Amino acid sequence: MSMPDPGHPDLERDDRPLPSNLRRDQPLVPIDTVAGRALMAVIAILTFLAALSAGAAVLAARASEQWRGAVANEMTIQIRPDSRRDIEADIARAVAMARTVDGVASVQPVPRAESDKLLEPWLGTGLDLVELPVPRLIVLKLRSGAGPDLAAFGAALRREVPTAILDDHRLWIRRLSTMASTIILSGAAVVLLVLAAAALAVAFATRGAMAGSRDSVEVLHLVGADDAFIAREFQSRFVRLGLRGGAVGGAAAILVIALLGILSSRWSAEPEAEQLQAMFGAFEIGWAGYVAVVLVAVVVAAIAGLVSRITVRHHLRDLAGGAA
Repeated sequence: MSMPDPGHPDLERDDRPLPSNLRRDQPLVPIDTVAGRALMAVIAILTFLAALSAGAAVLAARASEQWRGAVANEMTIQIRPDSRRDIEADIARAVAMARTVDGVASVQPVPRAESDKLLEPWLGTGLDLVELPVPRLIVLKLRSGAGPDLAAFGAALRREVPTAILDDHRLWIRRLSTMASTIILSGAAVVLLVLAAAALAVAFATRGAMAGSRDSVEVLHLVGADDAFIAREFQSRFVRLGLRGGAVGGAAAILVIALLGILSSRWSAEPEAEQLQAMFGAFEIGWAGYVAVVLVAVVVAAIAGLVSRITVRHHLRDLAGGAA
C-alpha cells in the first residue's frame, strides 16, 4: 500500500481565515445589510397596508353600530297625499294614534318645508313643489329597549288613515348589517393576504441568507452546533427585522388615521364632511382600532420569526439529506 504524499492537498493545513460572521463578537446572520434593509422596507409597507385594512374594518364596525343604534330606535310614518282626503287631518290623526303606543318616547311630524328640503339634493333648489304629491313624514322615537306591538299598530293605522305607511326600518337594519359585515370580512381578508405576502417575503429572504451563509453553517456543524442553535440565530435576526418593519408600518398607519380624524374634524362645517360623518361617524377608530393596528405589527414580527425558523430547519434537513 502506498503512503499518501505529504504534499497532497487533503493533508495540507487550511490557512483560510474564518468567515467574518464566525469571528468573535460577530452575529451569525448580519443585520445591517442591503438585503436586510430591503426586507424591513417590504415588511413596513405590508404592515402599513394590513394596519390600514384593520383600521378600516374597525371604523366600519363602529359606524355600523351607530347606524343600527340610530335606526333601531326610530320609526317613521309616511302619509301619502290624496286629493279626496285632508292630509293635515290625516297627519294629526296619525300623531294622536302614535302617542298612545307603549314604547314610543316622542312623536314629531316633519313640516312641509323640511320635507321639500329633503328633495333638494335630487331636484335642486328654487323649485316650487306645491303641486307635487310629496309625502309627509312623522318621526317616532322609541324608548331604549322598548318592544311595541308594531303589527297591531300598523293595522290600526291603516284602518284609520288608509294613506299611511308605517316603516320600522327593519329592512334598512338588515341591509346595514350586511354591508358592514361585507366590509369587515373584506378587511380581514386583506389583512390575511398581506400577512401571507409577508410570510412569503421572509421565507425567500431566509433562504437567501442561508445560501449566503452556507460556509458558516457547515463550519458550525463541524464544531458541533445543532440545527436548533442555527435556527435560533436566524429566527432572532428576522424577528428583529419584523419588529422594526412592523413598528415603522404600524406607526405610519396610526399617523395616517390620526391625520384623517383631525382633517375630518376641521372640515366638519363643509357639506362634504357632513356626508362623510353621516357615513363613517366622527372618523375615529377608538382604542380598539389602535390596539388592532398594534396587534397587526406584532403578528407580522411573530410571523417573520416563525417562518424563518421553519425555513431554516427545512433547509438544514435538505442539506443533511444531500450530504448523506
